[in-house]
Amino acid sequence: MKNMMNITDSYEKNSDFYRSDEVYQQFINQYQQYLRSLSTKQMSRECISGLNRLQRQNLRSSSQLNIHVKVGDVCYIDFGQVYINEAGYQHFGLILSIVNHKAFVLPMTSNSTTYQYANDPSRIEHGKTHLHQLGWIEGLNKQSVAFINDCKFINTARIIAIKGHVDVDGELFTEIVERVKESIFP
Repeated sequence: MKNMMNITDSYEKNSDFYRSDEVYQQFINQYQQYLRSLSTKQMSRECISGLNRLQRQNLRSSSQLNIHVKVGDVCYIDFGQVYINEAGYQHFGLILSIVNHKAFVLPMTSNSTTYQYANDPSRIEHGKTHLHQLGWIEGLNKQSVAFINDCKFINTARIIAIKGHVDVDGELFTEIVERVKESIFP
């Protein structure tokens, strides 16, 4: 934490600090230590997200990867590196809207424990309101749950593959959109 404060203080005093070799070296050293502290699985997820960003960051959209998404598609997405309580790394997500090459996505997981804690119509008063059971979606191997409070716009170049689809005229999609609206605009 002390090193972060030094960087912040130095930046506020001198905007050239971030272009210096000192901050570059400090980042490389701290990032190597951080990677070494992670489990193999977590380190892999972190590195995959980093490599995806390096390879895809200059792409305007997924079309440049020959991936043509539409509203209702369930995609495997690299949400990137995260802070606590954010959906990140590689997860599924449901495309709710597409605006100017960016997709408004609803992150999902198939984690069975998370699924059990999610809202469903039969026990809505007992579930966690930021989670929503989606059930079985064609193209996926497990039942899924959505993180209602983690919707966000992403560059579609973050999309790795299209794996399924939810009918935009169907009851499930309508229900999801309503839950998202209620979450964003209570």
